[in-house]
Amino acid sequence: MGTRDTDDVLLAMLKARYGDQWNIRRTEHLWLATAEDPDTDNAPTIVQPDVETFVRELEDPPARAGRPSLLSSSWVASHFDKAGDGAYVSRASPRL
Repeated sequence: MGTRDTDDVLLAMLKARYGDQWNIRRTEHLWLATAEDPDTDNAPTIVQPDVETFVRELEDPPARAGRPSLLSSSWVASHFDKAGDGAYVSRASPRL
């Protein structure tokens, strides 16, 4: 089995184990995971070149560096509808 085949098997195993919490992918040199929950208290993205370090961070993610996006706040959710990726529409009637 070649290196690429091994990485494909590892990727499938990681997706099976962590896929409910993380969107996992692989580039030629990096392992990447993006949190499925945008409001998580943990780092929303993990990037590592070493698979063992990557798995340790999937198991015990580092703390989030900043606050979640204001677009995910309850106030925005109560006043706007999500129209698409990054696009929101106000529920209020237009003012004339």
